[in-house]
Amino acid sequence: MFKGLAAQRLLALFVSGWLLFDFPLLGLWDRNATLLGVPLFPAALFILWALLIALLAWQMERPGQTHQDD
Repeated sequence: MFKGLAAQRLLALFVSGWLLFDFPLLGLWDRNATLLGVPLFPAALFILWALLIALLAWQMERPGQTHQDD
């Protein structure tokens, strides 16, 4: 079903994002603390979201990789 290393990496990114934004792990950031004046929970959400998008963009735009359109 998922042939090739790129498809497996995309699946791993999906599962990682799902786990990062699921309740048990997301509850770790729900504290009364601030990060540069911003409450920790929204700051952590934004940082995790941006990191996931950056990893996805890096995976999709890797040089020397051919993309097959099915």
